[in-house]
Amino acid sequence: MTLGIVTDSTSDLPQFLIEEHGIEVVPTILILEGKEYADGAGISREDFYRRLPALRTPPTTAAPSIGEFHTRYEKLLNAGCEHVLSIHAASQLTTIINSARQAAPEFPGQVTCVDSGSLSMGIGFQVLAAAEMAEAGLKPALEAIESTRQRLTVNAALDTMEYLRRSGRVPAAVAMLGGLLSIKPMIELTEGVVKAIGAVRTTKQADARMLTSLLSGGEYERLAILHTNAPERARGLLTEMMQRASQSVPRDILFVNVTAVIGTHLGPNGLGFAAVKR
Repeated sequence: MTLGIVTDSTSDLPQFLIEEHGIEVVPTILILEGKEYADGAGISREDFYRRLPALRTPPTTAAPSIGEFHTRYEKLLNAGCEHVLSIHAASQLTTIINSARQAAPEFPGQVTCVDSGSLSMGIGFQVLAAAEMAEAGLKPALEAIESTRQRLTVNAALDTMEYLRRSGRVPAAVAMLGGLLSIKPMIELTEGVVKAIGAVRTTKQADARMLTSLLSGGEYERLAILHTNAPERARGLLTEMMQRASQSVPRDILFVNVTAVIGTHLGPNGLGFAAVKR
């Protein structure tokens, strides 16, 4: 069976991997100062994060239309794919997969939608696992997704509570940390649920906690260092890990400046990682 792969732009997949595996990526929507942008077009991630703290009106986000998914499914099926696997951001945090699911019935028995339960490269690694098994067919691809998901860790240290608080997407995490805006929250995303795993006062302490989390995971099959326009922090995290546990690090490590659609709810200068244990 020839399997086509679709995801959305919150998967944060680098362009070279999208092209290598022929993955179709549906852009989510960023609404900035009254103007709509398809995620990844019209404004760079760097420019977005630089502008974000000074914006008077907080940016908002929206899911792609049903038609966007219909177009991608039709494209792949017309190109010879026998089935399409559509893998998307956690349904607890966004309605993106709802649009995908509403488009699927137009192609009876030919589209399977999967809730990744994650964001950023937490989705991306599941998409890659499926793409690598695409020639084997739907069942092996779904098994590869599940295996990746069971071994996945997504953690982050945010620079401020402000963006998380006003997003309204994770009230439990905000409540647990007491709503103190001067602290730097540590969060974990597991099965679509954002959990508060602690808080620190300084960036240095946050970086140390991220390093400890990485080192405690053992050996990794896949690793992405994630940041919201904080490349120096990201490089510093990997350098420290390489010095302490180079044998645990996979050969190909991704550095990802997280898409603006996610960064809207996290804020700039955050640091994190997505990792799949070996």
